[in-house]
Formats: sequence, C-alpha cells, structure tokens
Amino acid sequence: MGRGKIEIKRIENSNSRQVTFSKRRTGLLKKAQELAILCDAEVAVIIFSNTGKLFEFSSSGMKRTLSRYNKCTDSSESASVEYKAEKEDSKMVEILKDEVAKLETNQLRLLGKDLAGLGLKELQLLEQQINEALSSVKEKKEELLMKQLEQSRIQEQKAMLENETLRRQVEELRCLFPITEHVIPNYLQYHHLERNNSFVDNGVKCPSLARSCSNDRGDSDTTLHLGLPTDVHHKRKSPEKKTFSNDS
Repeated sequence: MGRGKIEIKRIENSNSRQVTFSKRRTGLLKKAQELAILCDAEVAVIIFSNTGKLFEFSSSGMKRTLSRYNKCTDSSESASVEYKAEKEDSKMVEILKDEVAKLETNQLRLLGKDLAGLGLKELQLLEQQINEALSSVKEKKEELLMKQLEQSRIQEQKAMLENETLRRQVEELRCLFPITEHVIPNYLQYHHLERNNSFVDNGVKCPSLARSCSNDRGDSDTTLHLGLPTDVHHKRKSPEKKTFSNDS
C-alpha cells in the first residue's frame, strides 16, 4: 500500500510542525550532499527555522558560493541593463533616422524640389513658409546694411576730426616758425649762373681758357715741370733788339 498524498499547507499543530521540519530538513540536506557528490555540482543550502535558528550546507564553502552567486546575479543584472539600453538606443536611432529623413524632405521642398506628392493645401502652406523666410532674410539684410552705414559714418566723423586736429597743429607750427620767402630763379637764370661759374673755375671746367690765361701771363707749364727758372725762359723767348745806325 503506497503513501498517500498530503496537502501542502501550513501545519497547524506545533508539535507535528516541528517533527516535520526536522525530518524534511535532514532529508533536504542529505539530498543536497548527494547532488553535489554525484553530479560534481556546487551546492549550498541555507535554512532558517521559525524560531530563528540557522541550518546550512555548502559543498565548497558558504562564502565562496555566496560570492559566486553575487557575481552571477550582478552580471545577469548588468547584462539585462545593457540589453535594455541597447534596445532603447536602437529605438532612439530609428526615431532620429525618421526625423532626419523628414528634415531632408522639407529642405528639398523649400528649395523647390521633390514636390510630386504634395496637394494644393500643402503647396500653399509651403509657399507661405517660403515667403515668411524671404521676408526674414530681407529684414536681416537691411539690418546689416544699416549697421555698416552707421559704422562708415562714425569712421568718416573720426577722419574729419583727425584732419581738423592736424590742420590746427600745422597752423600753430606756422605761427611759431614763420616761413621766409626766397626768390627761386627760373631755369634760364639758373643755367646762365651755372655757365658763369664754369668760366671762373681754373682748369677744371674749361682747361683751354685757363691755358690761354697762363700764356698771357708768360708762364709755361713745361718750364715749371722741367725746373727751369722763369727768367731764363723769358730771356730765351724775348726777341733780340736790333740797332740800326744812320750809316746803314
């Protein structure tokens, strides 16, 4: 006759509950030991009774088994977190791709391209957007032109002030150092003076004129170079006086 099945629920009788706990605890620890030996598995069992007593079994040491358990749970949690992050990233990438495609399409339509699938209302809306963008561009352009014009006016005023300051400084210098007026000869007068100065210069600008002047004085360059006295030279060159008598 086989054993009958009992209903799995809390035993109300405390004595029966304690006896059942002792029997089943011993059987559980025995089964854990057999499982570790037969299957070469790392088994750990922790049991707390209703009174708070601890009963444990570990085939390789409880601390080692618990550290291994923590590593496994951490790695599994990190793996699940990474998987969730990758899944979210892939979703975000798909969303961004769709947005980029929409923006590219809108850009082409603003340039007047890829208008095949648009209806009348969509074309009117696109036209309104283009007109608004054009008016904004014109306003910005006018603003920049006005700024440049204002800057050029400021620079012009600065230049005028600097010119006025320089003019006043020149007038002050003229008052301190009056300029004497010199008569500047014209070209013909200057050329005539230059020719007169050339005749005055001895042997440099007109050597023939200097040579003639020296001959008139009776001096000879050859006599000076030969070292002869000038009186002998005069005797040689002076003509002999002939006397004429009345008898002839």
